[in-house]
Amino acid sequence: MHHANHFYGHAHVMAQYAGLKGSPRIWGYLQHGWNILDGFAHGTSFVAGMPKFVWTDSVRRRGFSMGLRNYSVIGAPWLYLLRVHPELAAPQTDAVGTIFYPFHGWEGQHVLGDHGRIVASINEHEAGPVTVCLYWNEYENVAIRQVYESAGFRVITHGYRGLHWRRTDADFLLKQLKEIREHRRVASNRLSSAVLYGASLGLQPGVYGDPMLLENEHPSFGGQARIKRLWPEMDQPYVPLDQAREFTDTELGVANLACPAEIREMFRW
Repeated sequence: MHHANHFYGHAHVMAQYAGLKGSPRIWGYLQHGWNILDGFAHGTSFVAGMPKFVWTDSVRRRGFSMGLRNYSVIGAPWLYLLRVHPELAAPQTDAVGTIFYPFHGWEGQHVLGDHGRIVASINEHEAGPVTVCLYWNEYENVAIRQVYESAGFRVITHGYRGLHWRRTDADFLLKQLKEIREHRRVASNRLSSAVLYGASLGLQPGVYGDPMLLENEHPSFGGQARIKRLWPEMDQPYVPLDQAREFTDTELGVANLACPAEIREMFRW
């Protein structure tokens, strides 16, 4: 089925949880990131009658209002990863500093903005050591990477998410979990999956700085204005942790997790 099911190693994580090996094909469409619309990328061509596996009921309701059907609410693959690796779900006493995720593009759309302004924002709000995690295409851009390295930040990438079943790093999400666990705080210039992941582990989250622009971003998502309007409490340098956890538990779908046998049945494994 759809190649996006394998982004970030999600199919691999779900298979581990379900007691299988490898990264088997999922019978349906799996939401691969935090989404403020129907759960999927704009323009996704759905095969009629195929199931859509999403994180939360709010995504299902939005999709339903758009005429889409066959939704199953199962929670985020990130939560299943924490079940597979409970030792990494526990707090780390030696965690230090901030991990910052600049908003990134992908193969089909680039980010437009000034990374130097992001550096200035980080210096304004962060006191301890900073790790900047770039998506692979920004990381491979030496000019972008050097902006952060010259500021004295540790610069990393979690790897390649994959595209059309090629070069997928099955351990992408696990690498992200290990890195986040090394820090006390998570931040980004946009509210994103990474901020939710960090907050779910108890890291102090923050959202600040130039949100940048996504090249040819489709207006159906409503852009940053919609996110700020719907969740203003999450748009500040230091988000109160109790508010962040409530938001994160809802948006990741903590109450919606399925058991291994249910996953095997739904995914036709």
